[in-house]
Amino acid sequence: MTQKRSSIKPIVHQGDLSDEFFEAYKKDDRLAVDCEMMGLNPRRDRLCVVQICDSKNRIALVQILPGQKDAPKLQKLFESPEILKIFHFARMDMTFLKARLGIQLKHVFCTKIASKLARTYTDKHGLKELIREFFDETIDKKNQSSDWGKKILSKDQIDYAGADVRYLISLEQILTEMMIRENRFTLAEKCFAFLETQVDLDLLEVHNLFEH
Repeated sequence: MTQKRSSIKPIVHQGDLSDEFFEAYKKDDRLAVDCEMMGLNPRRDRLCVVQICDSKNRIALVQILPGQKDAPKLQKLFESPEILKIFHFARMDMTFLKARLGIQLKHVFCTKIASKLARTYTDKHGLKELIREFFDETIDKKNQSSDWGKKILSKDQIDYAGADVRYLISLEQILTEMMIRENRFTLAEKCFAFLETQVDLDLLEVHNLFEH
């Protein structure tokens, strides 16, 4: 079933999920996930926020504290083979989650990879473009590059973080249907499975491994 737009506001958590959200999320078979960082270098930059949305549009924003090394509830959810974790550009978020919290993601779907395989009629595969095409809505990306490490997030940051996960479950369903129709879904599954290895290569800083 396709998600509908919701007026439910994201709930901010410190360090890990509350017991209430953890119990609700572990009963779902799909979770949309995104991360906000201080930069794009997992060895230098801090993981600041992990946002999650389930199929009932319950959104949690987990602020990762300076020096924090683990988040047991997040780890149990993200390493569960029973729950599909849906990202946009999973490679980057998976790398930070492993580098900063020791989480090895299992059972992943990446809407950016899926878009590139399904939407070969365009070279625009950003989340903003996907939302515009399939939902006829425009999300404001101005807070993408902002100080996510501050103690108290602004209302605009909270709204932005929520929007980044609110559409992902619906997009997974739409893009899966397109890939099945175009006979590319099996290939996508192989790409998703390889992401775990790609993250390990990225953390080792091994680049262009398959080039001559």
